[in-house]
Amino acid sequence: MIIGTAGHIDHGKTALVKALTGIDGDRLKEEKARGITIDLGFAYLPTEHGAVLGFVDVPGHERFVHTMLAGAGGIDFALLVVAADDGIKPQTLEHLAIIDLLGIRRGLVALTKADLGVPERLAEVTEAIRATTAGTVLAGAEILPVSALTGLGIDRLRARLAAAATEIADRSADARFRLAVDRVFTLSGIGVVVTGTVLSGAVHVGDQVLLSPSGLPARVRSLHAQNSPAETGRAGDRCALNLTGPDISKETIRRGDVVLDPALHAPTDRIDARLRLLPGEAKPLGQWFPVRLHHAAAEVGARIVLLGDDPIQPGGSADVQLVLDRPIAAALPDRFVIRDTSAQRTIGGGRFIDLRPPTRRRRTPERQAQRSALAMTDALAGFVALLDAPPFAWDLAVFARDHALPTTLTERLVKEFGLVVLESGAARIAIAPARWRAFSSSLAEQLSAYHVENPDRQGIGREQLRLLLQPRLPAPVFVSALQHLVRAGELVLDGSFVRLASHTVRLAPADEIAWTGIAPRLGSTERFRPPRVRDIAEATGRPERDVRRLLKLVSRMGWADEIGHDHFFLRSTVREMIAILTEEAALADGGAFTAAQFRDRVANGRKVAIQVLDFFDRHGVTLRQGDLRRINKHRLDLFGPFVLSSGGADGGDSFLVGRSDFKSEWGSEPVPGGFDSHSLPPTFPRSPS
Repeated sequence: MIIGTAGHIDHGKTALVKALTGIDGDRLKEEKARGITIDLGFAYLPTEHGAVLGFVDVPGHERFVHTMLAGAGGIDFALLVVAADDGIKPQTLEHLAIIDLLGIRRGLVALTKADLGVPERLAEVTEAIRATTAGTVLAGAEILPVSALTGLGIDRLRARLAAAATEIADRSADARFRLAVDRVFTLSGIGVVVTGTVLSGAVHVGDQVLLSPSGLPARVRSLHAQNSPAETGRAGDRCALNLTGPDISKETIRRGDVVLDPALHAPTDRIDARLRLLPGEAKPLGQWFPVRLHHAAAEVGARIVLLGDDPIQPGGSADVQLVLDRPIAAALPDRFVIRDTSAQRTIGGGRFIDLRPPTRRRRTPERQAQRSALAMTDALAGFVALLDAPPFAWDLAVFARDHALPTTLTERLVKEFGLVVLESGAARIAIAPARWRAFSSSLAEQLSAYHVENPDRQGIGREQLRLLLQPRLPAPVFVSALQHLVRAGELVLDGSFVRLASHTVRLAPADEIAWTGIAPRLGSTERFRPPRVRDIAEATGRPERDVRRLLKLVSRMGWADEIGHDHFFLRSTVREMIAILTEEAALADGGAFTAAQFRDRVANGRKVAIQVLDFFDRHGVTLRQGDLRRINKHRLDLFGPFVLSSGGADGGDSFLVGRSDFKSEWGSEPVPGGFDSHSLPPTFPRSPS
């Protein structure tokens, strides 16, 4: 259990900690000379139950309240100190307000210097304390008279703190690791040491960690937990970490940094929060009000953006957006405190509810519904509620990172609520089962309507379909959603087009007969230099306009592509040429190849080769840089997956190649509805060769 002292200057906080533990929290020479605490002090008390109580001794002077706040983050138990001779003083009230704002719900009051007061005075101050703490987290807290000088009540207080340690539930060590740095120094023969309270998770000797928000990598060389050498530090422990790394030094780390699991590193400078203004404020808090924000051990300038129409009245609460002067490392639902820019008074505080809020459309009903879900204290219930608010889909990976949730908990969430998770890169977009069924039904309806209106087309464009649906998923995630339905046998992906599995593209009988005579002329050994429309018309005796109409029709159906004016290639040939370009790029120095290299592979002459490459340039399959071209791997599946040969005179083995989306889902298995370089569309006649 971590115990934090609080109270007015010279009310005996440090002397009380020394009487309890035997350790003097004042370690600085200036503190010894002036007799006041300036920086944070730390002390430890082993109990008979084996637990070790950690004490954070904070300054009571108003000039050092920011230092007091740096030590207040992560404490479990508040020890409010009030001197019997002075009674309630300004910093008593401010420290009590801070304890309340930070939500420290366990604590007691030590009535110090009890040896100086007569019973009537002790009773008077006790009554004043009860009145002052009423309505706060310390309402009804035990008040113990003590004297560090005579030892009065010290044993009783020590026993009460030890008992409280057994009553406080351990913080979960299952969450991901975070430690707020409140001190950094170097020790001879050891190196850089940072100290702080472990806010969540656990850390082990040898762990790789990051300093956030700087992003510096480090390794934990050794550690102390609760003032003793240890292999592991857990949530709630005061820890000292000996860090090592190429850029780690005393100068690169500062109070307010957070040592954390690398997966949690995502600093933010804009946060939505639920803010409570203290009732003692003289006037309402208005738009864009400047403040000093204190979070864990960090202090940063900020502006308040009101998300409602009216200013926040003293004693009132509201949702706000905090715009910070610089990024900080935070997690949800961390607590914070705000003070005025002159550092003279505490204004209010609350808790963070969203670390990635939008900068626009902050007041819409949809955004209000999202904030309501994010503000729920139960993270898992909040996520389920979030999926019931527009846009009805949320990145589970980002949610878990911002809440420092372990993988086991997020997987339990997916399983218990039957969530559909669409993965794309690092993103894991979750959708509720009912919403997924509605999405799938809407998608099928859109496709069905499109097929009725366009029976001769191979399908609807992937991007066009995405924009018709809700929730409107990001393009890479939408591909994942389509693949999910492909695996269920409901859809077919044909390059960048989508169709229902039940939809078959067919030509009219007369056109099918004509196509039977034309298709072989575009394939076989002449497939890389097929005849143009006029040449086909002459060879078949058909009018040129009829040949052109038919070729444009089969182009819309995805059976052919118009590479240049009146120059059509079979779709299977287009995919074969993409495979050849991919092979050339893999063999070329730096992945850049020339038009001549492609021309020599397909033997179709420079003019046609340039025409083909210009076609691929227009569609983004290749990227031109002067006389060189490179493959754009993100567009390789535009015309459908293709087959690469692994070598050999007879073609050897082959394997399917497409975008990483396809490879990750199907590997070397045929894509449902896809064609290899030798397959033909439905009703497509095969040439004799």
